[in-house]
Amino acid sequence: MREDLGNPKPMVQAPRRIDWFLIGMLAAVALVWLAPELGARGGPLHPELTSKLGVAVIFLLHGLTLSLASLRDGMLLVRLHLVVQLTTFLAFPLLGLLLHATLESSIGEHLAAGVFYLCALPSTVSSSVALTAAARGNVAAALFNATLSSLLGVVLTPLWVGWVLGSSGHTLPLAGVVIDLLYWLILPLCLGQLLRLVAGASASAWTTRHKGQLGHMDRVVILLLVYTTFCESVKSGVWRESGAWVVVLTLGLSALLLSFGLAVATAACRWLDFSPSDRIAAIFCGSKKSLALGVPMAGLLFSHHPALSLLLLPILVYHSLQLFVVGLLATRLRQAGEHAQAPDAPQAPRG
Repeated sequence: MREDLGNPKPMVQAPRRIDWFLIGMLAAVALVWLAPELGARGGPLHPELTSKLGVAVIFLLHGLTLSLASLRDGMLLVRLHLVVQLTTFLAFPLLGLLLHATLESSIGEHLAAGVFYLCALPSTVSSSVALTAAARGNVAAALFNATLSSLLGVVLTPLWVGWVLGSSGHTLPLAGVVIDLLYWLILPLCLGQLLRLVAGASASAWTTRHKGQLGHMDRVVILLLVYTTFCESVKSGVWRESGAWVVVLTLGLSALLLSFGLAVATAACRWLDFSPSDRIAAIFCGSKKSLALGVPMAGLLFSHHPALSLLLLPILVYHSLQLFVVGLLATRLRQAGEHAQAPDAPQAPRG
């Protein structure tokens, strides 16, 4: 009897491969406990230099791949910028204010102050852009928002801290922050743009031909940041000296804050009907907090505080957690995007 071609048997799909980035994240965390001195400051990897060089390479490549039109369009996304900055400097501090008022008596004034300080910090720059690129989001919008957040944070974070925690405040190193942004981020980006203009069509052809390898670079830098961040916290004794219950409590609070940031940015993006790439940029930038700016700023705002290490514990834990969780989220979104763009399986002809 003739086989009924009108009802073909479902095609058997090949099992999905495990992403190498997921394995790398787990390996990086495992390696921390085996060799923390390797990736800590002053160690053989010299993360104070290699991490910055890795970030500079990433921004150089982004400058090479991004067109001037995409950069301009990224700056003009006013609604996206509002979502990121309002989540960072309004939604987060308001939640921190609530937590500080309700939990101070139970978790102690120093840890409660550290939680609020975390909430008042700006977003990261390097990891926000790298993770947005890894998830195939709007890199130009992420670059603009992350840089703007760092500059705004130099002013808004001390204002929040001074109002809520009563800090007397100090003159903050705005010039140093701007120089770091220019030297390690903006300058490589401009050099990439200059190379793109000089090379012309050949640059576009080269980036298209090596698209896969360039995408891997972002995630390699993220793995380096995850490893060195954990190494530094382990070497500094954060996990040992603070006490197990304090670390577990801080980890729980950090997970709550990260979930809050992701949820608020996601809800705003859905309400405003952002495109998938804009949504990725807004969520990744709006949920992150900057360790690079948070630590030196704390040294100025709380220079005479008797428990500075406890004040810094929330940002150290949150920074490690955000890189791990958002890194996994970036992998998931990347895989979902690749699945959505894959061509449909061929259909059998009807009989």
